[in-house]
Amino acid sequence: MKKGLLFFLILFLCLGCDKEASTQKKLNVLNWSSYIPTEVIMDFEKQTGISVNYSTYSSNEELLAKISNVKKGTYDLIFPSDYMIEIMIGKNLLEKMDQSKLHNMKNLNTSYLGLKYDPQNNYSLPFIAATTLIAVNTEKIHDNITSYNDLLNPKYYNDIVLIDDQRIIIGMALLANGYDMNSTNEEELKVAKNWLLKLKPNIKAYDSDSPKNFLISKEASIAVLWNAEGALAMQENPMIKSFFPKEGIALSIDNFAIPIGAKNLDAAYSFINYILNPEVMKAIIESYPYKNVNWLTDHILDAKYLTNPASNISNQAFQSGHFVNNIGAGIKLYDKLWIEIK
Repeated sequence: MKKGLLFFLILFLCLGCDKEASTQKKLNVLNWSSYIPTEVIMDFEKQTGISVNYSTYSSNEELLAKISNVKKGTYDLIFPSDYMIEIMIGKNLLEKMDQSKLHNMKNLNTSYLGLKYDPQNNYSLPFIAATTLIAVNTEKIHDNITSYNDLLNPKYYNDIVLIDDQRIIIGMALLANGYDMNSTNEEELKVAKNWLLKLKPNIKAYDSDSPKNFLISKEASIAVLWNAEGALAMQENPMIKSFFPKEGIALSIDNFAIPIGAKNLDAAYSFINYILNPEVMKAIIESYPYKNVNWLTDHILDAKYLTNPASNISNQAFQSGHFVNNIGAGIKLYDKLWIEIK
């Protein structure tokens, strides 16, 4: 009898524990790697009592695959790029945002609102903007690199690291040959494929997580990478310089978005409002120096960010850029080409 009573007492206590655990506030985030400092997450948890479960991905295509194949409600907040927002809206993978709960939305620079992939910002709000660039260790490379075609030089054998992103790299090859970086013309893509195969001996690695490390460690002397990675490499080694190829650069705006079926909506809104606080965004931007989209943060950024040409991208460089577009069924051509060149 005593054993039976003890069993039911333990069962009652465990059920109580489960109930308490189920009501604990939490937020499940899926984001790019190296985007939000751990200290920022910890401060949010301390201020709100919301526990953050943080996972990462390395490309928009990986994000799409994850969201398409997990149970609804697995994640509460994600950070797709512009064209992926449009794709995910079309696949009914995003919740419509309640803008009345986004009181810090007013802090966003209006230049980044109302863009074609989500004209009313019903499903997304901009988080940061980014561009690609070419970073070069000028201690080793003394050439004047002004074009993607300069990367084909055989003397750069096994000395280049590229972002592991098919839309960016295939787009680079298209631009190098005078085509639209979103082309789905099969003949133009064939030219891009042959260009990338010609470049292949010079490629040391594809890396989207931290390509700057190849430059900092001097394992590679040239990188095509996102501007924040280039800026951080330049901070580590002043001999690393950034260049914007004459064909133009890739542009990207990464966004807050809520996947369909998210269970912790209030926590997601709390996190977005917290990030849109100008001081918080300052901490993020100065740790991962992408292009800032918060107009209040513009006024408090430090000189190290403002004077670095890879972080504080000039308007001229930004205006010469090209956005990645949703190419619909044409993505199958890119998937096939990517497999063939890698």
